Amino acid sequence: MKRSTHRILTTHAGSLPRPADLLAMGEAKQEGKPVDAAAYEARLTEAVGEIVRRQAALGIDVVDDGEYGKPGFVSYVNDRLGGVELDPPRTGRNSWAGSREAKAFPEFYGEGGSRSGARHLHMVCTGPLTYRGHAQLKRDLDNFKKALAQVNVEEAFVPAISPANVEDWQRNAYYKTQEEYIFAIADALHEEYQAIVDAGFLLQIDDPRLITYWLIKPEITLSECLAWAKVRVEALNHALRGISPEKVRFHTCYGINMGPRVHDMELKDIVHLLLDIRAGAYSIEAANPRHEHEWKVWENVKLPDGKVLIPGVISNSTILVEHPELVAQRIERFASVVGRENVIAGSDCGFATFATSKEIHSSIVWAKFEALAQGARIASKALWR
Repeated sequence: MKRSTHRILTTHAGSLPRPADLLAMGEAKQEGKPVDAAAYEARLTEAVGEIVRRQAALGIDVVDDGEYGKPGFVSYVNDRLGGVELDPPRTGRNSWAGSREAKAFPEFYGEGGSRSGARHLHMVCTGPLTYRGHAQLKRDLDNFKKALAQVNVEEAFVPAISPANVEDWQRNAYYKTQEEYIFAIADALHEEYQAIVDAGFLLQIDDPRLITYWLIKPEITLSECLAWAKVRVEALNHALRGISPEKVRFHTCYGINMGPRVHDMELKDIVHLLLDIRAGAYSIEAANPRHEHEWKVWENVKLPDGKVLIPGVISNSTILVEHPELVAQRIERFASVVGRENVIAGSDCGFATFATSKEIHSSIVWAKFEALAQGARIASKALWR
């Protein structure tokens, strides 16, 4: 994994807005409507090339494929895991309902507990879990390799979901215990993780549930939440077995829900568990107003030697485009506490975690990326005088 040895490198959290025509074809496929398979595959390959070139042109150093081949950052596993079937009772459910946030701000969130209208298909595990997504994964990796041949970037990463998020997305109705189930998920996902690294990419683990579990479970104590999280970290490390930590980025965040967020878990309460994860870099939210102050956590918590921090310096929680000077200030704060070479400037979360996400218009996303690159250049001048 490359480090910021001569200047601050830039990256982001993974998912990016899809072109309208690709999105339309993808939605039709998800709804079971007829779609010209050859036309879809051709457009997907073309769109991946476009988004990789756009990232490079905007000044992003460590890029991905925008997750264009997936319907969502977690829902893509519906088609990649065997031993599961459709779970109709859960389709359309809203996990935000009953959360600490919904209880604190019922008028804001409304009766349903969320301001998002998105509804997704959930699955239930009814047999031994297996990984069957080899062909889809190969297609995505091949498209990405083809696109990378057209640009000059520092590195490339591929996001993949964590066991903890699959555990929530696909209900267990087969394994005797949740711990047995989470480790079975880890075994299945190991195949995807290993294939990504073997293809020459950095692997990014997406794991928002590790810190949002606290928010959506108001009945538990902090110690109970951390005990739950500890087992999920152990399962993730099991899934990462045999993979060099320097090939792994771990990303956690508070999701795409835009709201008051006064009940988000605080970094200081879980940072010790984050650092137990076998990763070479840790991507965290640090730009939204609820968490920007948490850069000071790193004054008291030592980033282990050889590790990299990827703080969000632009946010998905606001449509305001950050000023490059503010981006630079955020970068310089982290450099002051963990060292300039240990910082890669990133984003708080993805900008299209589900393909249909419309929280932030694509034109604003690209403007934020421009601010990210400009801010990194300003910070680099200050840090490498």
